[in-house]
Amino acid sequence: MNELYRETIGEGDRHLVLLHGWGLNAEVWRYTAERLAPHFCLHLVDLPGYGRSENFGAMTLAEMAEIVLDGAPEKASWMGWSLGGLVASQIALSAPQRVEKLITVSSSPCFSAQENWPGIRPEVLHGFQHQLSEDFQRTVERFLALQTLGSDSARQDARLLKSVVLGQPVPSVEVLNGGLEILRQVDLRLAMTELSVPFLRIYGALDGLVPRKIVPLLDALLPDSCSEVIEKSAHAPFISHPERFCEIVERFLIAN
Repeated sequence: MNELYRETIGEGDRHLVLLHGWGLNAEVWRYTAERLAPHFCLHLVDLPGYGRSENFGAMTLAEMAEIVLDGAPEKASWMGWSLGGLVASQIALSAPQRVEKLITVSSSPCFSAQENWPGIRPEVLHGFQHQLSEDFQRTVERFLALQTLGSDSARQDARLLKSVVLGQPVPSVEVLNGGLEILRQVDLRLAMTELSVPFLRIYGALDGLVPRKIVPLLDALLPDSCSEVIEKSAHAPFISHPERFCEIVERFLIAN
């Protein structure tokens, strides 16, 4: 039976599960986890098909959420970045009794740009899918460069993300295409209006994949949630602005 790679670190008695984004693995959280470890019991997970959880094929969002939830703490807060934010959101919707609080980072309930909805243009996602089959490494590198574009530390951040990818088993093209398909097709906007757990959304002001224009739209759609925008950061604010990021996370999770 296939098993997910999971690692537990930290000294706190509050459980926090960390889910990474498309193409990457749990190592992307390493420096964030070290900062949060004194306050939380952290659970780092490689999503199915990614990193050390390589013995999985492509799957739907619901299937991915079910596998990640199986084996997770009975009750925990969940923090998901980008694609991981969709997985964490799906878990909060399908098993709210297992979720104490939800944090999404540079994520959106609907990643695809639509009329009156900012996001990733469909042709960009289609382009990635086409290029993956022709030149895997260059396509992933281009995506990583997009994630850091605009931040003061863009080059350094892109190098760190690249080392995270190349330091662990590389996902198959099938798994990567499946992840892009989730980003292209999934729309949780209506479902998220029924969300029953405390919810924080964190964004990078310079994010080219989840534009900051989405923030007021979601503030209006999800009035019970709260949002934070980290200035001068792009799609990976926990890498470019770790202190500010961890301060926001701690304040939300430790507050009653």
